[in-house]
Amino acid sequence: MPAPDPSQRLRALVHSRPAFVPEASEAGSPGASILWRRLDRPGHDSARLSPAEGGWLLSGAAAFAEGAEACRLDYLVACDAGFRTLGARVSGWVGARVVDVVIEAGDGGRWRLGGLECPAVAGCVDVDISFSPSTNLLPIRRLGLAVGAEAEVRAAWLRFPEVGLEPLAQRYRRIAPDRYRYESDGGRFVRELRVDGAGFVADYPGLWARVA
Repeated sequence: MPAPDPSQRLRALVHSRPAFVPEASEAGSPGASILWRRLDRPGHDSARLSPAEGGWLLSGAAAFAEGAEACRLDYLVACDAGFRTLGARVSGWVGARVVDVVIEAGDGGRWRLGGLECPAVAGCVDVDISFSPSTNLLPIRRLGLAVGAEAEVRAAWLRFPEVGLEPLAQRYRRIAPDRYRYESDGGRFVRELRVDGAGFVADYPGLWARVA
C-alpha cells in the first residue's frame, strides 16, 4: 500500500483539529514563536511555526477589540514543505457571534471557504489572514528573496469581520537581510517590515509590534 500523501495528511489536520490546539515540533526541528501587541486598537496576537508531516503548521491566537465588541480568534494554517498554503481554519467568537471557518486550497489553485468554491481567488498560493501579521511569513519563507530582489504575489485575503476570501495583489522587496518593503492595494498601502530569523514580522509600523 502506498504511503499517504503528506499534503493530504496536512489538509486533514485543518478539519480534524480545533485551531487552538498547538502542534509539537518534530524531533530535531525546533519551532519558532512570537507575541505581538496591536498598535491601532487594544489587542494582542501570538503565533507559532512548527514542522509537521513533512510540511509546516502556523498556529496562533488573537484577542482584540472589534468596534465595541471583544474578539477572540484562533487560527491554524497548514503548508507544504515549500510554504504553499494547503488549508486554514479560524475559530472563536466576536461578541456573541461564534466563528468557525475552514479554508481549503486544493490542487490546481482552487480555493473553498466553508465548502463553497471561491473562483475570485483561484490560482492564489498564500492565505492572508487580515487580522494577523503571522501570514506575512508564508510568502517571505516561500519566496526566499535575496537582498535587492522583489516579487509580486496574489494572496487569498481572508476578510474580517465579514468573513470572505478576496484576491489581494502584494509586492515584497527585500531591502536588507531583516527588512522588506511591502506594498498592497495597488501601492496605496506601503510599509517597511522588519522580520526575525524565522520570517515572522517583528515590526509592522502602525499596526503591530513584537513584545516577546
